[in-house]
Amino acid sequence: MAARQKIMIVDDDENIGELISLYLTKECFQTKIVTDGERALSEFNQFQPNLILLDLMLPGMDGYQVCRELRQKSKVPIIMLSAKSEVFDKVLGLELGADDYISKPFDTKELVARVKAVLRRFQPDPPGEMREKGKYIEYPDLVINLSNYSVVHRGVTVDMPPKELELLYFLASSPNQVFTREQLLDHIWGYEYMGDTRTVDVHIKRLREKINDNDNWSLSTVWGIGYKFKLRA
Repeated sequence: MAARQKIMIVDDDENIGELISLYLTKECFQTKIVTDGERALSEFNQFQPNLILLDLMLPGMDGYQVCRELRQKSKVPIIMLSAKSEVFDKVLGLELGADDYISKPFDTKELVARVKAVLRRFQPDPPGEMREKGKYIEYPDLVINLSNYSVVHRGVTVDMPPKELELLYFLASSPNQVFTREQLLDHIWGYEYMGDTRTVDVHIKRLREKINDNDNWSLSTVWGIGYKFKLRA
């Protein structure tokens, strides 16, 4: 029997934490509720969650700082929860490495659906299947390996969250093909994803900050349409 996937719920409102835990437990997840950011960091290694639901408004260390600290040592999926629904807050959360953002108050069924959707995107393939699929692309000064989720740019390993890597790999797998933001959302985040196309823009911006264009290739914007991995003649 497969082990249950583990969800860490970080929220200082115990009632909300218990409610989320109740619904996730019904879906056969194992949960752990933590009520502050510092404890979340200390419990992370011991609990080893498959996903973290992270409230932003925490006592002491807020959710943004917790996300920043976690991203320095792990690529575990993070879904941020917040009563803040402004675009700025969502973009900041994504730029810090969150994989999704849900505004409070939320529908519990939607939250469970989002959790399942994010976890599906992070399911690793068996090693044998990885080799068979050949999830490896190499260009001058750039190697993208989806089998072990690594990117090497100009000989240096670049740390990036799974969503950034998957987006880069997807674009580089079809050089010179233009994809709309909606297509990229569908392919990388899945049809269940309920965010907007700004998510794609944020991830492209972060990729450009980490890997500079080469004389042979570039991450190009096709104005009014979307993006492409452009190979130069």
